[in-house]
Amino acid sequence: MARVDDYFNAKKIAVEKLAKESFDGIATCSGFEIKNNGKYQISFLNRTYQVSYPEFEFLDVADTDAEVPIQEQVLILHYLTAMKSIVPAGRWIAYREIPGASFYFSAFVQRAINPLKKVFGKNITGLTTAAPKINGKPIDIGDAAFEFRVFPKVPLQMIIYEGDDEFEPEANILFDSTAGAFLSPEDAAWLAGMVVYRLMALSRP
Repeated sequence: MARVDDYFNAKKIAVEKLAKESFDGIATCSGFEIKNNGKYQISFLNRTYQVSYPEFEFLDVADTDAEVPIQEQVLILHYLTAMKSIVPAGRWIAYREIPGASFYFSAFVQRAINPLKKVFGKNITGLTTAAPKINGKPIDIGDAAFEFRVFPKVPLQMIIYEGDDEFEPEANILFDSTAGAFLSPEDAAWLAGMVVYRLMALSRP
C-alpha cells in the first residue's frame, strides 16, 4: 500500500515532466478539453476538475473548497504524461494482457474484480442504476455490462454474470488493447478500482 508521501512525490515527478511539454500538445494527446481560462477541463467519473498549466493544480468545479484526492490527481497526471497520439483500437483484452500486468494481477483482483462481483453479482439493478451516472454505456455482454471512458483514450468494460442458488456470480473487466500505452499496469488497476468503488457509492439509496 502506497503512503501519502509516495503520492505527493509521484505528483511532483509527473508535474516536472509535464511542465516540459506544450500546453496544446498535452491537450491534443490526452483528448481533454481546454477552457478559455487557460486550464484543462477534466471529467473524471462524476466529478469535473479544472487543472492549471504548468503548475497542474486541481480544482473541483462543483465544489471549489473540496480537496481533490491525491490518488486521483496522480492517476490523471500519469495519463497526461503518456503523450501518445494513438487512439483506442477497439480490441478488448483482459488485464493480464497489459504488458507487465502479471505482477499486479492479484492486487487488481482484490481492488476491482472481487468488489465488483461481491456488490453487483446479485444486484444487477444497482449496477444499471449507478453506471449511467458516470456515463456508462450499456453493452450486450453477460447479464449486465457497461463501457466506461473515464479517460478519453482508455475505455474499459465491466461485465457481470449474475449468480443464483446454484452458481456464484462472476465478473470481468476488459481494457482496450492500447491501454498499456497510456497507463502502467498499477495505474490500470487503480483506474478499474476507482470506477468500481464509485459505482458502489452511486448505487446506494
